Amino acid sequence: MARFCPLFSGSSGNCTYIGTSAGGILIDAGVSARRIENALLERDINPSSIAAIFVTHEHSDHISGLRVLVKKYGYKVYASEGTIAAIIGSGMAIQENGLDVISASGIAAADLMVTGFHTSHDSRESMGFRIQTGDGRTIAVATDTGCMTDEVRSALCGCDLALIESNHDVQMLKSGNYPYFLKNRILCDTGHLSNDCCAAELPNLASEGMTRFFLGHLSRENNLPELAYSTALRALCNAGFVQNRDFILSIAPRTATEPVTVF
Repeated sequence: MARFCPLFSGSSGNCTYIGTSAGGILIDAGVSARRIENALLERDINPSSIAAIFVTHEHSDHISGLRVLVKKYGYKVYASEGTIAAIIGSGMAIQENGLDVISASGIAAADLMVTGFHTSHDSRESMGFRIQTGDGRTIAVATDTGCMTDEVRSALCGCDLALIESNHDVQMLKSGNYPYFLKNRILCDTGHLSNDCCAAELPNLASEGMTRFFLGHLSRENNLPELAYSTALRALCNAGFVQNRDFILSIAPRTATEPVTVF
């Protein structure tokens, strides 16, 4: 069975675990290595069972624990060519296992096949990931994208479960204390996906068979978990889908308090 858990989610750090009985992977390592280790151990996951880390992009809330984890465990690290160049350019020394470009055909890690897709974000070459498990389940992680492109939609189509960005409420952001340039950065097509934009995509994904939705990368300052949840729920219910029959909707918390989701 597939095991899924967003360990950390938000602007203060991101890390998601996906695995099976054969082992697992991490998507991003954006908090300290110690915190990631503890989060895994709290869920009875041996950090040594992690086969690889897949990095979405080079921003610090996605890579801050990467160097220490690679040094301690020798994890393989995969990302886009642009992200690898940005990590190297930042001076982060990862020598033990190196950084490898994820190939177009995907990477086999543990009992998983991982393929990448491009997202729209103000980084060198950001990516999301689609993961196929050995028992036929499909999971996607799509965060840090200012808009839903056709490539992102195609990658999400037909997945059983997805972690999708629902970063901000537009009115909270516009009326908040962020400086003008930062508001514009978040709102543009290479910024972050709003609650409304995220919610608009969910009915189509549900019609294609997705049954588990995790809303992630919520802003601490410009969103509320209950607001992201209600916006997504309303879109799904208005489209005729019934909660807990056709879909399960969850919020990926800033720091996970739930056990691993098994499905």
